[in-house]
Amino acid sequence: MLQAGAPLVDAKKVIILMHGRGASAADIIRLGDSLVRDDARDVAFLAPQATNNTWYPVSGFLPQDQLAPWLESALMVIDEVIDTATNAGIPNEKIILGGFSQGAMLSLEYASRDRRKIGGVIAFSGSIIGPVDQPYELTGDVSGLPMFIGCGTNDSWIPAGAAQNSAKVFADGGADVDLRIYEGMEHMINQDEIEGAGALVAKV
Repeated sequence: MLQAGAPLVDAKKVIILMHGRGASAADIIRLGDSLVRDDARDVAFLAPQATNNTWYPVSGFLPQDQLAPWLESALMVIDEVIDTATNAGIPNEKIILGGFSQGAMLSLEYASRDRRKIGGVIAFSGSIIGPVDQPYELTGDVSGLPMFIGCGTNDSWIPAGAAQNSAKVFADGGADVDLRIYEGMEHMINQDEIEGAGALVAKV
């Protein structure tokens, strides 16, 4: 796990960043500084590294039982990173979980379950894990959870409809969802998403 920003012992807020398939913790942790205001010096960034640079080696749109045990292993990694933050004195409600692509899907999946409490979710080009055309039921309490979900209509990996469906699932569960769909955007993160996610970070 990589760490940047404020030392955990001095931090008042933690952003956990999950990298995408084929990327690395070193790639995603560079995103951290762009998510906080220039005057914010109390935020720590934590980025775990997946074995062989992938959290699961198959499509995230397969039925979840076909992703086991990779999915459970990845969710346990998030458990451990959250525990690292809380053991350092960071309140759960000051921990934000986010990522890009596969990391975004894991972040949304984690938020949907009854595991550790978190204070916010950022999903750049992601959706809940599982088939797009099947109904999804939350197993965790997301009432009032601040969430940012962004996706492009030309994304070749994450259908914009999957991101929209996920946003609806969370909104129906009571989460405070900021969904932004970008016409013509491919599999990437744009400046508007950075600003939207930064607003969530400031609010948490």
